[in-house]
Amino acid sequence: MSAATMLVAIIRGGFAGAILANALTGLPHLDTHVFESAPEFSERGTAVGLSGNARVALQHIIPSAKELLARAGAVPINSTRIVLGSGPDAGTLIADLDAHATPEDKELIVHRASLLRELLAPLPKECLHSNKKLTDIKGTGNGIQLTFQDGTTDQFDIVIGADGIFSSVRKYVLQEAAEECAASPAGWWDSRVVVPLEKARTALGEQFFDVHRQYLWTGDKAFLLHDVLENGTLVQCIISAVEEGPPADRKRTLTRELLTATLGDWLEGPIAKGMIELTLEDSGTQGYSQWEHKSTPTYANGRVCIMGRRSPWTTPWQSAGAGQAFEDAAVLGALLSAVSSAEDVNAAFAAYDSVRRPRCQRVIDSSRETGQIFTGRHEEVGITPDDLRAALGGRWAFLTIDLDVHKREALDKMREILGKGK
Repeated sequence: MSAATMLVAIIRGGFAGAILANALTGLPHLDTHVFESAPEFSERGTAVGLSGNARVALQHIIPSAKELLARAGAVPINSTRIVLGSGPDAGTLIADLDAHATPEDKELIVHRASLLRELLAPLPKECLHSNKKLTDIKGTGNGIQLTFQDGTTDQFDIVIGADGIFSSVRKYVLQEAAEECAASPAGWWDSRVVVPLEKARTALGEQFFDVHRQYLWTGDKAFLLHDVLENGTLVQCIISAVEEGPPADRKRTLTRELLTATLGDWLEGPIAKGMIELTLEDSGTQGYSQWEHKSTPTYANGRVCIMGRRSPWTTPWQSAGAGQAFEDAAVLGALLSAVSSAEDVNAAFAAYDSVRRPRCQRVIDSSRETGQIFTGRHEEVGITPDDLRAALGGRWAFLTIDLDVHKREALDKMREILGKGK
């Protein structure tokens, strides 16, 4: 390793950390390592939706992204249908998103574990470190000192946190503001199960599986979703519901009584009973509170920054978390490819904060409002077909950007900051 090489630590090896490692590995002036606290690299949850914009960001980092997603069993979705699931108009189609989109713009659904597997595959094994839980982070005159639970201490020039809702790196970045800006309940809980396709056909109805579609069911106090993954062999089923009051625990065991009471206004509709049966097939299914970081004053502190859906944590209502992680990685890759010394990293991260934080904050706020609309909790939107069509129309448009322009904006900002420092 040459004297000019900078050591990079990425904290947590979920798909945000893995895609960032792909963006940085191969840059000759960086030696990048990924640290995962668990015994093995893994991704909690079932599936993730990747819009055309998210796939463009992935391709900026991995030119063979199309082949990678095929190996991960990603399923092209013919369209996303939003349907009213409760009340007298249950079964009414609200919107059919992407029905006329080109194949490049249609959403893909991919299993999280399969996506992570393929993102890790190109990375050098000697750069992937499991069982490395971060316990302390300190800035020093020579860089950033990381201490791990196993007692080891290492020094790095650059540290990037993708380490979750209670991120240690986030606390370092925010310093005194960390407690005030800590994650808090967003107002909903959700459960996720994956079942074989034929079982879903039987429980929900053949008509929902004539082609590969994603169904979003909106209604009173709840939201249901089902879509296909793993090359169309499995179906993901999600039940989300309004959380009445602060939760006593982040998770709850789901029972027939709880689900029946939660979906009381849905039971005469076309979908709720089948979703309840599929959810209860696994007696250990839990409902998890959705949390979010409602605001974050900065994404960077010197040569330390945070990235991805997990550190500025967002709710999943617009399926934008993965796309934001990929955009973060593409922008960080462009900025760090342009640094020539450790001192340049401060400017790179300040530029990253300048362009990425406003966009990510908009995603967080829009996602929360979308959840309120979907579950009948928006003060100005009722649960009627006309209200929902008016409120949801065009709601996802802002998520599509020109990533080349976005990266140039970040690089220009970095050059401006460096120029001011001279």
